[in-house]
Amino acid sequence: MPDIKFVIFDMDQVLYDYEHPVRLKLLEELTGRPSEQIDAAVWGGPHESAAEAGHPDTAEGYLAQFADLLGYPIDFDTWCDIRRQMMRARPEVLELVRRLKASADVALLTNNGMMLKAALPVCAPEMIEIFGSKAHVSAEFKVRKPDPLIYRRICSRYGHRPNESAFVDDKAENVRGAEEAGLTGHVYTSAGAFEAFLKQYGLI
Repeated sequence: MPDIKFVIFDMDQVLYDYEHPVRLKLLEELTGRPSEQIDAAVWGGPHESAAEAGHPDTAEGYLAQFADLLGYPIDFDTWCDIRRQMMRARPEVLELVRRLKASADVALLTNNGMMLKAALPVCAPEMIEIFGSKAHVSAEFKVRKPDPLIYRRICSRYGHRPNESAFVDDKAENVRGAEEAGLTGHVYTSAGAFEAFLKQYGLI
């Protein structure tokens, strides 16, 4: 059994509830545009995946692209407020991560563009509290999950070997990518199963 020294976490649907329909409803109310059109325009094409891989590479560039796709001007505060309303922290899981910090290094790695990186203190202050400067979006690494390269890059950044690192995500394909890179994977299904995983490896 590997001696795990570094644990990397996905954010949405692991550490937070994530309600995309809530975001669409709020955007519909803001713009007057049907939510189905918004979803297709903003998330239905290649733009979001490109942003998650670092194109555009600034929060300002992402927000400008978002406004163009939305067909409506949107400022930083409004974007943050909508993102904040569509997510809710999972206290039981966050407490397990806080306990884990006593025995391992931890980091956040979410498939998102640079706008979310800038917005984390507003949308998800717990991420700053727990992970600090190790709260990352995929855009910072110029590649997105599940490409094995992204897991190797974050491990290298913090001086950990993949075989002494673990990755937790609700999407099985993202966990498989981490395992291909040499990490130990856990597909998140519940706080109880996650706690059992941590205990299995002697992390709590």
